[in-house]
Amino acid sequence: MNEAGRTKTPFLFGLDFELSEGFFIENPLQQSEILFDMDGTGNVTETTEGNPFAFVSFPENYRRYARRFSHVMEGLRYGNSFLTNLTIKTPVETGLSLKEIFLRSRAKYRLYVPGRFVCFSPERFVRIDKGRVFSHPMKGTIDASVENAEETILNDYKEKAEHCTIVDLIRNDISRIATRVKVSRFRYIDRVETNEGAILQVSSEIEGTLPGDYLENLGTLFFELLPAGSVSGAPKEATVAIIREAEQEPRGFYTGVAGYFDGTGLDSCVLIRYIEQTEGGFYFRSGGGITVNSECEKEYAEAVRKIYLPFT
Repeated sequence: MNEAGRTKTPFLFGLDFELSEGFFIENPLQQSEILFDMDGTGNVTETTEGNPFAFVSFPENYRRYARRFSHVMEGLRYGNSFLTNLTIKTPVETGLSLKEIFLRSRAKYRLYVPGRFVCFSPERFVRIDKGRVFSHPMKGTIDASVENAEETILNDYKEKAEHCTIVDLIRNDISRIATRVKVSRFRYIDRVETNEGAILQVSSEIEGTLPGDYLENLGTLFFELLPAGSVSGAPKEATVAIIREAEQEPRGFYTGVAGYFDGTGLDSCVLIRYIEQTEGGFYFRSGGGITVNSECEKEYAEAVRKIYLPFT
């Protein structure tokens, strides 16, 4: 990444959550194996018709989730974490292939790796452009059909505390690589359309000024920000340890990051809203942030609510 930044060579990259696997493709617009669309820029030339489709999920039972939730709450009460992102792995069945899901998806960021996964993420990780860095952490979800949904989510004490924690964490992360860091937009609403109706998500914008030689150190600066705070928690090191114990298996590329550098600027996303392909079938990965004020039933319902396809 550093060398490509120095020579202004375009590239596509992806990194898993554990930072144990990744891919790096120079001049990715010239290949068509890994398909991507990063906020309107990508190598997608195909389209597919919007025919009827089946999509059925089989979430883990509440009792199993509650045991893992209890482990997370223990870490929170001991003060080892202020916010922990807990995720679930849900078997799903559909007549669509991963590629068909990719082509039909409507999302700000899309990525398809054949035989591995498809991702239709609404969440930017960081954008680097003209000496500035921007991040848009997303934390807080509600069904748009709920009466006064926007007012409800913005006034919810637990949701506001969770969002403030993640904004503080990302602001601190950005401060490690940039100066003049500020929160330029706080708790604004994004609307996401799904096959089961719309949901509202709460985001903020944080920005800062990069050093003059940032292109020559693109990878070095980027890796300083990993893992993504919105899908790990705070403080990171202790929280990731809690996540490992609660989830009992690696996340892989789920909640990792991916991005595209066009030779001058870089845009990247968090790999959420994610379906992976295994020998046992398809699995949808979803989750949410847990704080000491969280209620197990509501957190379980949110993780299940996030199992969707972004088209009708």
